[in-house]
Amino acid sequence: MGLRASMAMWAGNQAARRAAPVMASRGAQHFVDKAIDGFAGFPGAREVARKHLERRRDVDRAVRDVIEQHVRLAGVQGFVANLGGVVTLPVAIPANIAGIAVLHLRMAAAIAHMRGYDISDSRVRTAALMTLLGKDGAGSIGQVGSLPALPHDVAMGRKEIEQVTVERVAARVGQELTARVGGKHATLMIAKRVPVLGGAVSAGVDAVSTWSVGRYADSQFPTNVMVERA
Repeated sequence: MGLRASMAMWAGNQAARRAAPVMASRGAQHFVDKAIDGFAGFPGAREVARKHLERRRDVDRAVRDVIEQHVRLAGVQGFVANLGGVVTLPVAIPANIAGIAVLHLRMAAAIAHMRGYDISDSRVRTAALMTLLGKDGAGSIGQVGSLPALPHDVAMGRKEIEQVTVERVAARVGQELTARVGGKHATLMIAKRVPVLGGAVSAGVDAVSTWSVGRYADSQFPTNVMVERA
């Protein structure tokens, strides 16, 4: 990476972090519930998983199909922002970032569900939320409520996760995604010397990030048979 590109990346990330708002505590659970359980016009993770499993009759193939489906959705211009508009009222993050987060969280939860995890369990929901930050970012969540660094370890933990911890994780994810996505967009705008980021470029960034999150969620939710935990 050249000096100009490095400076652009630094400037974009710094500007985005300064502007990154905090997800309201009372809106965090609403956000997670909407993404995983679905809402009008947006089927929940269980329904998405069911349809792909019925068509494929093979979990690993169904997982690949779910990832590919969400990559395509992320690449549809305008879809992410429109989706985010449904959940941004109680969540203080921009519609485009809220939209991609909802899409990613549903995808991760659908993968977990197909692999045998109980996505009504707060541990699994929190783990799915952590996958949005990817391998490099998930470790930072370990500082919140003394959680393990890996989503899989959170999902398989024996200790119940308190609501306040879920809210803090959601807030951290919102901040990190705002900074990360904002920084990438700012970098592209500076590098290309254009006043507005083109829709096609933006959609491409969202599609690539969706593929990356999907692959990470795939690795963090290996086949599991859930048993009753104390």
